[in-house]
Amino acid sequence: MTDDPFVAHRSLLFTVAYEMLGSAADAEDVVQDTWLRWAGLDEATQAEVRDPRAYLVRIVTRQSLNRMRTLARRREDYVGQWLPEPLLTSPDVAEDVELAESVSFALLTVLETLAPTERAVFVLREVFEAPYDEIAEAVGKSTPAVRQIARRARDHVAARRPRVPVDRAEQEAVVRQFMAALSGGDLQALMDLLAPDVVAVGDGGGLAPAVSRPVMGAERVGRMLLVFARREKALTLTPTWLNGAPAARVEVDGEAASAVSVVVEHGRITRIYAVANPHKLRWLDEEAALSR
Repeated sequence: MTDDPFVAHRSLLFTVAYEMLGSAADAEDVVQDTWLRWAGLDEATQAEVRDPRAYLVRIVTRQSLNRMRTLARRREDYVGQWLPEPLLTSPDVAEDVELAESVSFALLTVLETLAPTERAVFVLREVFEAPYDEIAEAVGKSTPAVRQIARRARDHVAARRPRVPVDRAEQEAVVRQFMAALSGGDLQALMDLLAPDVVAVGDGGGLAPAVSRPVMGAERVGRMLLVFARREKALTLTPTWLNGAPAARVEVDGEAASAVSVVVEHGRITRIYAVANPHKLRWLDEEAALSR
């Protein structure tokens, strides 16, 4: 175990930043900025920090809040739907159910509907169980105000997130059946897997083919998926683990073309998230180190 607190907590700091930003690239920038600030302290000052973990999380939170405000302006000009950057994760991440849920596409897309401070408070309190006074110091609010923000954010998220627990083996089986139906061009098999009110969301960022707005309904979604699959002759689908859950990696001519994550409820797919923006696929070849 290293004696350097930054190195010891680096995966935690990345996880905090990623959950606040939904962008691995921006999370890495925040972590690097945090390291520069930590390394800029002399040894005596570092030694005076009573709780290095809380101190570093505080820096990451403040940096993430600054970055969130910049990203909000950038996303106003984004072409089409914006989705989080998919992370390649090991199956072990799924063993920590709360961690896996906190980095899931389903939750991250809900967190996008929160204001920056609400999102920071929710992540620190609900995911990392930080004390209210530490959160207050990190976001620059009073402790009573943070308690109110946490309650409001918790209610907002609870009303929008999927709450049906899914067995990992069941999700793996559904994803494999989904890939088989898509690869085989079997519309009926695909329809059997899709919930009647399924919603498909695509993110091409104006750089890759993707639907410009959510598509709803099993038949419309099924036919749209087959159109995309048939258009690429050298298309292959491979099972993978993204954001702590079984998912699919789509390749065309051996190159990553998109990452597909699904939400499974009662044995059927209720939501499909497909990220095709090439700038967001850079994290598909190296496992992200996540921790709480």
